[in-house]
Amino acid sequence: MQKPAVLMVLIFWLVACNNVFCQQGATQVLRFSSRHTSFPDTARAEGHWYDSVLYTAEEHYADSSVMLVIPKHVQNNKSVDLFFWFHGWHNNIDTAAVFYALVRQFEASHRNAVLVLAETAKNAPDSYGGKLENPGIFKALVNDVLVELKTNKLISANAQPGNIVLAGHSGAYRLIAHILQNGQLPVQEVLLFDALYSQLDKYMAWIEKDKRNHFLHWYTNKGDGTDVMSDTMMAQLATKHIAYTWSEEAAVTPAIVRANRVLFIHSPREHNVIINSPDDLQLLLDQSWVLKKIQ
Repeated sequence: MQKPAVLMVLIFWLVACNNVFCQQGATQVLRFSSRHTSFPDTARAEGHWYDSVLYTAEEHYADSSVMLVIPKHVQNNKSVDLFFWFHGWHNNIDTAAVFYALVRQFEASHRNAVLVLAETAKNAPDSYGGKLENPGIFKALVNDVLVELKTNKLISANAQPGNIVLAGHSGAYRLIAHILQNGQLPVQEVLLFDALYSQLDKYMAWIEKDKRNHFLHWYTNKGDGTDVMSDTMMAQLATKHIAYTWSEEAAVTPAIVRANRVLFIHSPREHNVIINSPDDLQLLLDQSWVLKKIQ
């Protein structure tokens, strides 16, 4: 359960930024709906049962919102880099943005990119990625993002998609894996926070596809299996003679993140605190292999 202080911040965020367009300091926030988000989707047209509770389609599988966070001085004459964040169970794009301080960390990293939060299963215990798991839908979502940015004159009218980074927490693992397989756009970097539960074949295929692809999993022993799955993936990498590095969280430095193409970081902490207590997402953004700093 979120603390009262976090809830107050969330209420302020929703009031201040629930319109189509708003500004938070030097950062601009744009919201729109896309037909190419996860839901609605036929597989959840009747809702979803989990642990004897029905999560209805109307409440949990009908929101097609997309939030874009655009730093003031993004440079985008020819292309624009995109950093996608997908939330886990019992969250939505607004609660995730606030609870995990995603916008603050993204701002602090000064990356020359746009942060994209696309709604998935809203406030539900569900990893299913809906339409975004299907071939070409992610590519169509990226196009929708660029159209909105151009319509609001936030990027050049001729800008194309640049580098794409996919990141997420917990249940986001499944959707990210399917985008790697079916998204029909190149992805250069994947950053997972306690989010490796299955789909190893898709992650392995993406790692093998291009030696420039950068993969990182920051995991705990409190994720109900992410530790076991990390060990399994490391064994598969070793069998295929693909170099990887494992580190305890206490030993991690910016240099370690920057130097290793495939990196596993073990944390002794809880499942929900490894993103922003301290700001580990900012650390990874600062050391991104593809997202450059605003000049």
